[in-house]
Amino acid sequence: MRKTMYSRRSMLLGGAQLGVAGLLGARMAWISIAENERWQLLSESNRVQLSLIPPRRGWIVDRGGQPIAMNRSDFRVDLIPDRLQNPGRVIASLVELLDLPDEEVARILADLEDAAGYQPVQVADGLEWEQFAAVNVRLPDLPGVAPLQGYSRYYPAGPAVAHLVGYVGAPSREDYEETRDPILMVPGFKIGKDMLEQTMEDSLRGEPGARRAEVTARGELVRELETRPDVSGDVLRLTVDAGLQEYAARRLGTESGSVVVIDTLTGGTLCMTSMPAYDPNSFSDGISHLEWNMLSEDDHVPLRNKTLQGLYPPGSTVKPMNALALLGQGIDPEETVTCSGRTRIAGGNFHCWRRGGHGAVNMNRAVAQSCDIYFYQMGVRIGMDPIAQTARTLGLGQRFPGLPVPYQYFGTVPDPAWKQRRFGEAWQTYDTVNATIGQGYMLTNPLQLAIMAARIGSGRNLTPHLIADNAGPRAAPLNFSAEHFDIVRQGMSDVVNGAGTAGRARLPIEGVQLAGKTGTAQVRRITMAERAGGVRSNASLPWELRDHGLFVCYAPTDNPRYAAAVVIEHGGGSGSAYPVARDVLTYLYDQDRAMEALERYEAGWGGDIATRMARQEAEYRARQAAAEAGTLRDPLADRASRDPETGE
Repeated sequence: MRKTMYSRRSMLLGGAQLGVAGLLGARMAWISIAENERWQLLSESNRVQLSLIPPRRGWIVDRGGQPIAMNRSDFRVDLIPDRLQNPGRVIASLVELLDLPDEEVARILADLEDAAGYQPVQVADGLEWEQFAAVNVRLPDLPGVAPLQGYSRYYPAGPAVAHLVGYVGAPSREDYEETRDPILMVPGFKIGKDMLEQTMEDSLRGEPGARRAEVTARGELVRELETRPDVSGDVLRLTVDAGLQEYAARRLGTESGSVVVIDTLTGGTLCMTSMPAYDPNSFSDGISHLEWNMLSEDDHVPLRNKTLQGLYPPGSTVKPMNALALLGQGIDPEETVTCSGRTRIAGGNFHCWRRGGHGAVNMNRAVAQSCDIYFYQMGVRIGMDPIAQTARTLGLGQRFPGLPVPYQYFGTVPDPAWKQRRFGEAWQTYDTVNATIGQGYMLTNPLQLAIMAARIGSGRNLTPHLIADNAGPRAAPLNFSAEHFDIVRQGMSDVVNGAGTAGRARLPIEGVQLAGKTGTAQVRRITMAERAGGVRSNASLPWELRDHGLFVCYAPTDNPRYAAAVVIEHGGGSGSAYPVARDVLTYLYDQDRAMEALERYEAGWGGDIATRMARQEAEYRARQAAAEAGTLRDPLADRASRDPETGE
């Protein structure tokens, strides 16, 4: 009996052992045969380290091949949050090695807190070789630190091209989650963040390279195995003239405004400048909190692209367009209107900009001397619909789909149907009166104004483009008679070369005449009481309440080649705009003469753009430091502490 029980127990144990052995054998067979490729790859990944090589970004060049955005070698140091151990000790070591200021340390800590584990956090870039080498020597003691030698984006003209090409920056978490592209995790890799850098990202980025290296179990390099080079991004050639772009930015000086210049033969955009602006090199390198706050608080709004996002009442710059609408409705250009300085229409009083009036005014004189009363009365006669249709035909209220830009604010060309849709109200006569002088509901951006001037000057349905290879066939003629164009163009020529409102806009170029139209756009309402007692001068008003200054033009008058629009925010009137247009077009014909004038201006403004921005930042930094130290006293508190009778 005992022997039988022993035999049964032995069989059970033996069977269990055989079962376990069978399972182990099957598992080993599965791993070694069925999953052979998987484990071989894992083993290989332990032995071989694969890393991506960021591609060099394609250059952006102007129409002549001059670089607008390029790459240059640099040394940088990043932190990889997932690999970081003892962040306080590591950052303290980097502060000592790289001499990092307190604000940069604060920025690094804030970025680390917000960053995803895979997202590199920049410590410093643009390092000297000695600093870069010092970090590499200490690398075994600095887990999570990633020194990198690569290329950084560089914009030779700095702020002058900021709102044209944009800037690059580190990919965000949303960027990575959208594509799951592993190149976005590589320290130092950057993508386009605004304007052309953003919209042309696919062609500018290029293809990453790869490097295979054999490493030990501790990650130490044994030998390089294979390297596949990166493929640089495509070169993007623009229609822009880099010299003109920079000149226009500098010529705007201390004003807040924009300049757009169009080639009337092709529609190519030669210049699209918005100032003041940020330095895209600072954004690409990682802007400091202080610089960001300074830009954000500036009332001249340097972060706004005024050429595409700025919307302004066009003022009297629309009067040549209105004249075309009047001619199309059969108005005789020789018919006169008496301007006494004001007129009564539909029970309301409407004034001309010239208080004493212009006397008897025909169409040519109305355009040349910008008579408001003429356009009030003639506009009411034909109604708003033909005026609005002409405005749209000439480019106002239009979005241009051929431009590779991330945004275009297209403004408003009002008419009775628009007002009914927008407000549920009927169109009134005073709405037409306001629209005839570019006020009321009408809003345009500077690019649209430049296209309006280009279409009037060329007589063709030009559309703007920025990419040099996107010119397309020559634009078709507009549906206006040559005779009507001649009448309007003569009026615009007389604005500058006759007894018009912009005699100082004449070009100092022998044999080249400029035709244009001035515009002053009110940003505040003038009350009847103020008008009776005398309208306050712009100089006596706060900056933000002063009129905008506008000017549209083309040259030469006999065979237009260039058209331009200049808008000066709160410049006090058109007198702030047309001297800029004159000098910008002078640059296209005589660069030396234009530069001589610019140097005189900049001497009075306190230096060029870089000098003024550096001084502005230093002053802002000093104010912030003083405020933090408590040395800036509240004026109200100071006043309250004085004796009310003696003031002491």
